[in-house]
Amino acid sequence: MIRVRRKALVVMLSLFGLAAPASADQLYQGGNWANIATDDRARQVSDVITVLIFESASATNRVSNRSSKETAIAGGIEIGSIDEEGNFHLRGGYTGSGQVERTDRLMATMAGQVVEILPNGDFLIQGQQTIHVNGETRTIDIRGQIRQADISADNTIPSWRLANAQINYDGKGFVSRSAKPGVINQIFSFLGLA
Repeated sequence: MIRVRRKALVVMLSLFGLAAPASADQLYQGGNWANIATDDRARQVSDVITVLIFESASATNRVSNRSSKETAIAGGIEIGSIDEEGNFHLRGGYTGSGQVERTDRLMATMAGQVVEILPNGDFLIQGQQTIHVNGETRTIDIRGQIRQADISADNTIPSWRLANAQINYDGKGFVSRSAKPGVINQIFSFLGLA
């Protein structure tokens, strides 16, 4: 029986000696997975933020004038056999009206960059986008102050959230030149004749 125990002990020791340490590969590798709790919002100078520009403005101005004036002078002369009467009548009137209606709408999405962090923690942002299409050049410039709390989780901010907003939209090219009045029209407009 001692022999059987010795053999069992030798077999067990040899099995333990042959057994290799356990190892496993890690399933999670940091470079391959996006962090679920990542916040990619702008936080410091030179960070980029997407500005959603939705600007709409309309104005109507109506003026109506009406005036009327009538002047009458009548007189007569009677001397001996001369009996003459005369009437002089002046009448004038003016009716005028004018109307100006203007509607502007600008919708664009563009990136701006944090250029300064103000003492209260707000960001001063600015950006420029230039687009060239068929000989036309369109440029959009933005500048304004934003609160960090107004930046959405996807790092965007609507233009109506910009304080002291400066949004400029300008274009150059054939279409832009065609839309402007000619020199003669500008002269007539300056003189008040157009």
